[in-house]
Amino acid sequence: MQKPTLSFGQMWNLSFGFFGVQIAYALQSANISRIFATLGADPHTLSFFWVLPPLMGMIVQPIVGAMSDKTWCKWGRRKPYLYVGALVAIIVMALLPNSGSFEMTVKAALAFGAIMLMLLDTSINMAMQPFKMMVGDMVNEEQKTKAYSIQSLLCNAGSLVGYLFPYFFTWIGVRNVAPEGMVPDSVTWSFYIGAAILILCVLYTGAKVKEWNPEDYAKYNGIKQEEKEEKQNILALLVDAPKAFWQIGLVQFFSWFAFLYMWTYTTGGIAETVWGSINPATLEYQAAGDWTGVLFAVQAIGSIVWAMVLPQFRNAKVGYAVSLVLGAVGFISTYFIHDQYMLFVSFLLVGCAWAAMLAMPFALLTNSLSGKAMGTYLGLFNCTICLPQIVASLVGGFILKGVGGDVVDGVQTGQIMMLVVAGVSLLLGALAVMGIKTRRDA
Repeated sequence: MQKPTLSFGQMWNLSFGFFGVQIAYALQSANISRIFATLGADPHTLSFFWVLPPLMGMIVQPIVGAMSDKTWCKWGRRKPYLYVGALVAIIVMALLPNSGSFEMTVKAALAFGAIMLMLLDTSINMAMQPFKMMVGDMVNEEQKTKAYSIQSLLCNAGSLVGYLFPYFFTWIGVRNVAPEGMVPDSVTWSFYIGAAILILCVLYTGAKVKEWNPEDYAKYNGIKQEEKEEKQNILALLVDAPKAFWQIGLVQFFSWFAFLYMWTYTTGGIAETVWGSINPATLEYQAAGDWTGVLFAVQAIGSIVWAMVLPQFRNAKVGYAVSLVLGAVGFISTYFIHDQYMLFVSFLLVGCAWAAMLAMPFALLTNSLSGKAMGTYLGLFNCTICLPQIVASLVGGFILKGVGGDVVDGVQTGQIMMLVVAGVSLLLGALAVMGIKTRRDA
């Protein structure tokens, strides 16, 4: 039976909580390297701090997906996991920016920050995944591209707010420098306000969205009684996964490999090439940290605009590939730019790739899946986001040594080259797009 056609408002409500979740994710993406550099981390070890979060995601997301497939309670099917993830996220968002404020040694502060980062990324992913699952559950094939585009719009709007928070608080007079080993108040307050918005947005979606009961879900997704009672085996599901699962996963590998380096090395890269400083204790470096948030906000604007262009491509794969190529050009161009405002062009192009990464993989994949194991497959698919980040984190320090410049006062110069590496990775992702085969283009 065809799933009901949803109004724009219904699809908006399905994803509105994503706005708050993405604010938290944007604050993490734009400020983690800045926080750890301020606490005393060496640039060669910065990427290592990103290993634990995706590793936990690879473990947690398939479990959450499989459990939510079997969860039917008065609070919903996917929503209980959304609530738990959001609750943990707001607690950690209050603790993480204070990692240097508990009178610990540098090593202890870095260890505490790493644990908080692991919990934050895990909880954000736990809160984020139910939104993708609910769209897969409740939206028909004809509307999925539109529904995921709305989700992408809200995602990028949340990113825009999260990225600009530190710059905004600095602009209104909140201190942007702090004693050595401590995080500036502009960053700390950004996390506090972001946590408050997150819980309000999640509560809104929880109040407005009513998930289907087991009978309606089975009816609209064509699941027979014997299939409902069938026990799921994750390994067997992987073996039986449609080819599109693996083909899109390869594109995901190159895409998320690239963006991990953007999040890790943009601040250090532009601090050197634009502000002429690699010392985290300087005002210039912290100004570069603020500007990184502005650039990521520009990326979000580019994503919002490009998300409206993507549906105009008659062939979804062509749109996907073109988007990644534009992002690659954006990354590589940063090497040649030494003006902070000219970097806007680079990150507008990067936003094109981000828009495609948010919408196209899930639209293509969910149209290749049956409804009975949707949550489990989406949880497993999250590994195609986590694994490349783990690999990129582990090899980041070695790549930096290979492509970077000299070591000055214990700090590696040439971090901007890591964005060039990111651009090359996106080009490989664009090539991989053309190998995707699905039942129908999204």
